[in-house]
Amino acid sequence: MLPTVDFCGLKVTRLIIGANPFGGFSHQSDQRSREMGTYYTPERIKETWRRAEAAGINTMITNNESAHVIQAVREYLGEGGKLQWIVQAANYKADMFKAVDEAVEIGAKAIYFHGGQVDNLYAGRDEKTLRAWVKHARSHKIPAGIAGHSPDVHFWVDSMDIVDFHAVAFFNCGSLHSGKGHNFKLADAFPAAECARRIKKPCIAYKIMAAGRIDPVMAFEFAFENIKPGDAVNVGMYRGDKDNMVEEDAAIVRTILS
Repeated sequence: MLPTVDFCGLKVTRLIIGANPFGGFSHQSDQRSREMGTYYTPERIKETWRRAEAAGINTMITNNESAHVIQAVREYLGEGGKLQWIVQAANYKADMFKAVDEAVEIGAKAIYFHGGQVDNLYAGRDEKTLRAWVKHARSHKIPAGIAGHSPDVHFWVDSMDIVDFHAVAFFNCGSLHSGKGHNFKLADAFPAAECARRIKKPCIAYKIMAAGRIDPVMAFEFAFENIKPGDAVNVGMYRGDKDNMVEEDAAIVRTILS
């Protein structure tokens, strides 16, 4: 197994396999997104998770809104899959409480709320809604956290002291969710990494490669050198580009952390 940390009571490898490619969210182009969504059938998603297990990864993250991805999660866990599932929850049915309940029923071991939706709560300073979401998630006796696309969002939530962990985007791609398209700026990575260090609670760094725009070795080195020793990184892996990407990423992380 890759090096692990105690993440809110869960033993989590410092490399977590993400799922944006599974759902067809490339953050590059519509054509690229369609390509990913077509490639990743439920069977190929499950195969990828099994290869992640073999490569020494023990945790996966997916959203709860892509039907074929959730189908794969249900089947994988039902078939005895060993990866523990952390869910990124969105109120895709206009009912976040129901979304949380469904994820727990499927087998989620931890939950965090979608960065675009938390960004919106921050914009409106809607503390009441966020507190209600977190309270409901924690009522299931699992760790609850938030994602966010800018340090300001995370510092706002951290000031309330209501969540167990944070998922920190290294690039402020929240522009996509606000209708402004993809807007990846290298300068965003530095304040994001500082944010993860300043927040005392465990953090998951994501989009560390700027959705495939940065060399993997450079991205992993920067991330692990700049986050806390108890933090992890979440990386999506598109095997359509390179079949052994899962094994390669695990080998890079193993080398860096050794």
